[in-house]
Amino acid sequence: MPNTNKSHIKQRGRQPKIEVVDLFCGIGGLSYGMKSKGLNILAGFDLDQTCQYAYETNTGAKFFNRDIKTVTADDILPLYSKNSIKVLAGCAPCQPFSSYAYKNKKKDPNKYDLLYEFGRLVKEVHPDIVTMENVPSIFFFDLKTVFPDFVSILQSENYHVSYQLVYCPRYGIPQTRRRLVLLASRIGEINLIPATHDKGNYVSVRATIGDLPPIEAGEVCPTDSLHQCRALSPLNLERIKATPYGGGWKDWPENLRLECHKKEGGKTYGSVYGRMVWDEPAPTMTTQCTSIGSGRFGHPEQDRALSAREAALLQSFPMSYRFFPNEQSVSLTTISRYIGNAVPPKLGEVIAESIINHFTNTNHGKENKVKRAATTSD
Repeated sequence: MPNTNKSHIKQRGRQPKIEVVDLFCGIGGLSYGMKSKGLNILAGFDLDQTCQYAYETNTGAKFFNRDIKTVTADDILPLYSKNSIKVLAGCAPCQPFSSYAYKNKKKDPNKYDLLYEFGRLVKEVHPDIVTMENVPSIFFFDLKTVFPDFVSILQSENYHVSYQLVYCPRYGIPQTRRRLVLLASRIGEINLIPATHDKGNYVSVRATIGDLPPIEAGEVCPTDSLHQCRALSPLNLERIKATPYGGGWKDWPENLRLECHKKEGGKTYGSVYGRMVWDEPAPTMTTQCTSIGSGRFGHPEQDRALSAREAALLQSFPMSYRFFPNEQSVSLTTISRYIGNAVPPKLGEVIAESIINHFTNTNHGKENKVKRAATTSD
């Protein structure tokens, strides 16, 4: 039985050491953001071996290439220091809960149960803090009760649970991404910090990528190898040239339209082949964010899709973030997948600030709450 002494939670005049293990860590967006706010990132677990370089290089933490279904408390508990605040974080793959999967009934049962695996590890590890980020549709999913079950697991283990739907521009993230963020604490009530932005000062596409050098379709910027974009076929180049600022395929002449868009079902996909708008946040960066045929990923002015660098910046990765050991040889397909699957580092910062606020807020330092946590079995 692990040590149940939680007297470290409040030490007079000292901020407790907060340590994080990140499940489903990918290339480290969540870990990096939390590290940026001073949290100690210990390790990340992920099934994708190719994420190791980016994760370890940018977070300084150990990457474990493991199927979460094989991970146990024996793998996680030894990573934490004896007197630390233990945080277990994670974003289970969201594809099973996406609106696309829901509409098209495409669900991978192996991924669908990963949130239950997260719940299992919470019960085994008994961290002080749990945080989970996922797509909003997990909250409305009606074919299984996976999210309510996850909340019930936390509540049965004496966690105070809060969750909310987050519109990322309200926290300074330059894209219209919406996510569900959950925080749970064994110490007391915990909540996400208040929004930092409103519609009047959302971070825009222009503010994020407007200063990058212009490039053409298929070109690599000579001073930044990540600032490269996909080549376009002659037909697609003609299409993007026919797309006005802020427009899309509906603005094309009939001879440029795809057959699928002429059908009733195809008319609902109005954003594909679209151009972004300078003075608004970008659309959500997906795993196909460098392809003009997969969303509104056309540059506002230049006749091309987003470059890898632009997509990374819009996902709030800093210029200094390293994605590959050799960035002179970049796979646009791979980096697009990395970026689209990642938690925006800026959202990781918000989650970290919320956890820090939880322990610096005097309301959470009441002795009865500390004593209750100290007597709860780990």
